[in-house]
Amino acid sequence: MILLTPELHAALRVNADRSAESDHDPVPVVKFFNPLGAATWLATELYDDGDTLFGLADLRFGCPELGCFSLSELASIRLSFGLGIERDIGFSTTASLSVWADTARRAGSIQQAQSIIWRIESAPVPELPTDPEDGKGG
Repeated sequence: MILLTPELHAALRVNADRSAESDHDPVPVVKFFNPLGAATWLATELYDDGDTLFGLADLRFGCPELGCFSLSELASIRLSFGLGIERDIGFSTTASLSVWADTARRAGSIQQAQSIIWRIESAPVPELPTDPEDGKGG
Protein backbone atom coordinates (compact mmCIF):
# COMPACT_ATOMS: atom_id res chain seq x y z
CA MET A 1 0.00 0.00 0.00
CA ILE A 2 1.18 3.49 -0.82
CA LEU A 3 1.10 5.34 2.48
CA LEU A 4 0.94 8.83 0.94
CA THR A 5 -0.77 9.69 -2.32
CA PRO A 6 0.35 12.87 -4.11
CA GLU A 7 -2.85 14.59 -2.91
CA LEU A 8 -2.21 13.67 0.73
CA HIS A 9 1.45 14.70 0.39
CA ALA A 10 0.36 18.11 -0.94
CA ALA A 11 -2.23 18.64 1.82
CA LEU A 12 0.31 17.74 4.52
CA ARG A 13 2.85 20.16 3.02
CA VAL A 14 0.28 22.99 2.94
CA ASN A 15 -0.34 22.46 6.65
CA ALA A 16 3.40 22.42 7.35
CA ASP A 17 3.83 25.70 5.48
CA ARG A 18 1.10 27.27 7.63
CA SER A 19 2.51 25.97 10.96
CA ALA A 20 3.96 29.36 11.93
CA GLU A 21 0.51 30.97 11.94
CA SER A 22 -0.76 31.73 15.43
CA ASP A 23 -4.14 30.05 14.90
CA HIS A 24 -2.65 26.91 13.32
CA ASP A 25 -4.72 23.89 14.39
CA PRO A 26 -5.19 21.78 11.27
CA VAL A 27 -7.50 18.85 10.74
CA PRO A 28 -5.71 15.48 10.50
CA VAL A 29 -5.11 14.64 6.84
CA VAL A 30 -4.27 10.96 7.08
CA LYS A 31 -4.61 8.06 9.50
CA PHE A 32 -2.13 5.17 9.62
CA PHE A 33 -2.73 2.00 11.62
CA ASN A 34 -1.30 -1.39 12.48
CA PRO A 35 -3.74 -3.95 11.04
CA LEU A 36 -2.65 -6.54 13.60
CA GLY A 37 -2.46 -4.28 16.63
CA ALA A 38 -3.75 -1.09 18.10
CA ALA A 39 -1.07 1.44 17.12
CA THR A 40 -2.53 4.44 15.29
CA TRP A 41 -1.09 7.67 13.90
CA LEU A 42 -2.91 10.81 12.71
CA ALA A 43 -0.77 13.14 10.60
CA THR A 44 -1.39 16.81 9.93
CA GLU A 45 1.94 17.97 8.49
CA LEU A 46 4.89 16.74 6.42
CA TYR A 47 8.15 18.61 6.86
CA ASP A 48 10.51 19.69 4.08
CA ASP A 49 12.60 16.51 4.35
CA GLY A 50 9.65 14.54 2.93
CA ASP A 51 9.89 12.02 5.77
CA THR A 52 9.06 13.72 9.07
CA LEU A 53 5.36 13.84 9.87
CA PHE A 54 3.75 15.76 12.71
CA GLY A 55 0.58 14.63 14.41
CA LEU A 56 -0.89 12.42 17.10
CA ALA A 57 0.67 9.02 17.80
CA ASP A 58 -0.92 6.28 19.89
CA LEU A 59 1.11 3.16 20.56
CA ARG A 60 -1.55 2.00 23.04
CA PHE A 61 0.31 2.75 26.23
CA GLY A 62 -2.68 4.82 27.37
CA CYS A 63 -1.16 8.20 26.56
CA PRO A 64 -1.52 9.38 22.95
CA GLU A 65 1.10 12.06 22.23
CA LEU A 66 1.59 14.92 19.83
CA GLY A 67 4.93 14.84 18.08
CA CYS A 68 6.95 13.82 15.06
CA PHE A 69 7.24 10.39 13.48
CA SER A 70 8.95 9.05 10.39
CA LEU A 71 7.09 8.05 7.24
CA SER A 72 9.98 5.81 6.17
CA GLU A 73 9.97 4.05 9.55
CA LEU A 74 6.22 3.43 9.29
CA ALA A 75 6.72 2.09 5.75
CA SER A 76 9.55 -0.22 6.86
CA ILE A 77 7.59 -1.99 9.61
CA ARG A 78 7.01 -5.65 8.71
CA LEU A 79 4.30 -7.53 10.57
CA SER A 80 3.16 -11.13 10.54
CA PHE A 81 1.56 -12.52 7.38
CA GLY A 82 3.54 -10.09 5.21
CA LEU A 83 1.51 -7.11 6.40
CA GLY A 84 2.73 -3.61 7.15
CA ILE A 85 1.37 -0.35 8.47
CA GLU A 86 -1.65 0.74 6.42
CA ARG A 87 -3.42 3.96 5.56
CA ASP A 88 -7.10 4.17 6.45
CA ILE A 89 -8.50 5.02 3.02
CA GLY A 90 -11.91 5.87 4.50
CA PHE A 91 -10.61 8.31 7.11
CA SER A 92 -11.97 11.84 7.09
CA THR A 93 -12.74 14.29 9.83
CA THR A 94 -13.69 17.88 10.45
CA ALA A 95 -12.27 17.95 13.98
CA SER A 96 -8.96 19.74 14.50
CA LEU A 97 -5.84 18.03 15.81
CA SER A 98 -6.24 19.66 19.22
CA VAL A 99 -9.75 18.16 19.52
CA TRP A 100 -8.41 14.74 18.53
CA ALA A 101 -5.51 15.00 21.01
CA ASP A 102 -7.72 16.12 23.90
CA THR A 103 -10.37 13.48 23.18
CA ALA A 104 -7.79 10.71 22.72
CA ARG A 105 -6.05 11.57 25.99
CA ARG A 106 -9.34 11.61 27.88
CA ALA A 107 -10.58 8.40 26.22
CA GLY A 108 -7.21 6.65 26.44
CA SER A 109 -6.67 6.02 22.72
CA ILE A 110 -7.18 7.35 19.22
CA GLN A 111 -9.54 4.44 18.51
CA GLN A 112 -11.82 5.41 21.40
CA ALA A 113 -11.58 9.08 20.42
CA GLN A 114 -12.58 8.19 16.87
CA SER A 115 -15.86 6.67 17.99
CA ILE A 116 -16.62 9.74 20.12
CA ILE A 117 -15.64 12.30 17.47
CA TRP A 118 -17.39 10.53 14.61
CA ARG A 119 -20.57 10.22 16.69
CA ILE A 120 -20.47 13.99 17.26
CA GLU A 121 -19.60 14.74 13.62
CA SER A 122 -22.46 12.59 12.32
CA ALA A 123 -25.08 13.94 14.72
CA PRO A 124 -27.75 16.00 12.99
CA VAL A 125 -27.41 19.73 13.44
CA PRO A 126 -30.46 20.99 15.31
CA GLU A 127 -32.45 23.66 13.57
CA LEU A 128 -32.53 27.01 15.26
CA PRO A 129 -36.00 28.06 16.30
CA THR A 130 -37.49 30.69 14.09
CA ASP A 131 -38.50 33.97 15.60
CA PRO A 132 -42.20 34.62 14.93
CA GLU A 133 -41.43 38.33 14.95
CA ASP A 134 -38.92 38.03 12.07
CA GLY A 135 -40.07 39.97 9.07
CA LYS A 136 -42.64 41.95 11.05
CA GLY A 137 -41.45 45.47 11.49
CA GLY A 138 -42.10 46.41 14.85
